[in-house]
Amino acid sequence: MSGNIELLDTTLAATRAEGRAALIAYLPAGFPTVDGGIEAVKAVIAGGADIVEIGLPHSDPVLDGPVIQTADDIALRGGVRIADVMRTVREAHEATGVPILVMTYWNPVDRYGVERFTAELAEAGGAGCILPDLPVQESALWREHADKHGLATVFVVAPSSQDARLATITAAGSGFVYAASLMGVTGTRASVGAQAQDLVGRTRATTGLPVCVGLGVSNAAQAAEVAGFADGVIVGSAFVKALLDAPDEAAGLAAVRSLAGELAEGVRKH
Repeated sequence: MSGNIELLDTTLAATRAEGRAALIAYLPAGFPTVDGGIEAVKAVIAGGADIVEIGLPHSDPVLDGPVIQTADDIALRGGVRIADVMRTVREAHEATGVPILVMTYWNPVDRYGVERFTAELAEAGGAGCILPDLPVQESALWREHADKHGLATVFVVAPSSQDARLATITAAGSGFVYAASLMGVTGTRASVGAQAQDLVGRTRATTGLPVCVGLGVSNAAQAAEVAGFADGVIVGSAFVKALLDAPDEAAGLAAVRSLAGELAEGVRKH
């Protein structure tokens, strides 16, 4: 069975045709529970997210700030497994028809087996994978299996990436390019800023792929700012924080749906 890279491509083309950026939401699988995580994904889509990234919880999430680390810890203590990540992708996609990607560090995929992981992700209806710590020069095996199964390979670029390096990364990727707006770990920021705009411009000079910005966007004003220069606005920590801060699951679902609605309005306002 083939994955849904084409759905991802058409979704990003459709938002561009509407003259706006896509809203991409990130939520970890298994948080607050596996079932609760699936409901949270459905809630952000109901609120207006165009695309969703499902995080595969990791015991040493080096690129993630304290909010996502806390959620990952809860998911891992709850016993989340790769099978639960695949189930989250499957049920969220079946319920909504929206493209769903997995965001994961390389080690769990390597241990699970690249062929097995890509085959199962495609079978679950996944659109691709974001692999923040997989060096492009070591990615040939992954890309071979991802291509075979119709999955996008999304690489992350950072403000520190030199232009020649950007060209190497974007040439190897598919789906979109994940532009990390600043150096450092994930988390909400007071300002997303000029670094991100410069990075998007430099990245676009190397590729025709959409360039989506993550790290730091937490409200409608920031979403509107980033939507002014990027093809997609990626929001993670703000959604996770809304779930962490909620007194119960129902309140959490209402909070993430409401936040998605505000952000969806933001990306249409730039």
